[in-house]
Amino acid sequence: MIFRTEINIPKQESVINYDSKMVLFGSCFAENIGHKLDYYKFQNLTNPYGILFHPIAIENALNEIYQNKIYTENDLYFHNDLWQSFNHHSKFSSESKNEILNAINNAIKNANNLLTKATHIIITLGTAWVYEFSEHQQLVANCHKISQKKFEKRLLSLDEIQQSIQNIISLIKDFQPTSTIIFTVSPVRHLSNGIVENNQSKALLLTAIHQVINQKNSFYFPSFEIMMDDLRDYRFYKNDLIHPSDLAVDYIWNQFKKSWIDEKSYLLMDEIDDVQKALQHKPFNENSPKHQAFIKNLQQKIDYLSTKHQIHF
Repeated sequence: MIFRTEINIPKQESVINYDSKMVLFGSCFAENIGHKLDYYKFQNLTNPYGILFHPIAIENALNEIYQNKIYTENDLYFHNDLWQSFNHHSKFSSESKNEILNAINNAIKNANNLLTKATHIIITLGTAWVYEFSEHQQLVANCHKISQKKFEKRLLSLDEIQQSIQNIISLIKDFQPTSTIIFTVSPVRHLSNGIVENNQSKALLLTAIHQVINQKNSFYFPSFEIMMDDLRDYRFYKNDLIHPSDLAVDYIWNQFKKSWIDEKSYLLMDEIDDVQKALQHKPFNENSPKHQAFIKNLQQKIDYLSTKHQIHF
């Protein structure tokens, strides 16, 4: 008997290896993939604007990075004793105006540099629901817990999403024409909008992506479908029943690995995994001869990876 619907994801041609340079934009699922890439020491930059949920927020970020925009006080909003940007995630918040401006401008400069060299761009779309700040008539990336009365909420149309995705692709190609673009839809459930509304939103994102990605070097990875149709069980969610559990993230990552990561990189990934697990090891007795031998052996592995592969821990 068959109890699961496994999704057959073909091996791609423009695969990722340790020479690849990746930039990721999007929802908190982009952060999950970014953490995996960090763990295995791939070259990547994840969410230079922080977590972004809808396509227009990602488009705006790419446009500002392309222009090398320099933020000033006029681009910030002061609320609850914090300086914040409506184009950024709340991690770009500070009581110090200069501190937040420096953080934003340094992130833009760094992202601009990396995007010109990027081999792969991963875009994870989370929702088609957007909020417009009434005072500025501006679509925001984050409401920063400001009163909902100051925003107008609406669902992006299919045409708006398609146009935004087209603009995202054009901006990426302006940075680096040979970049491979991988789109995916986040498996995170945006239930604060309502169950029906969440499904409507995801359907719009999926439809728009598939109507656009026939362009050269644009692809789709089915993280949403893996969660909804392969795993398809609440045991694969965290306690909030919204975010995929660690087990689910591991499973989706392994599907991504099979499809998008060069098999020639697997051995090095295993070596790095061994070191990462060893670094997390907590000894019973730090001064024992056995643990000292363990530390010496671990340092030899780290030195080897640093010398031969330029992998640094």
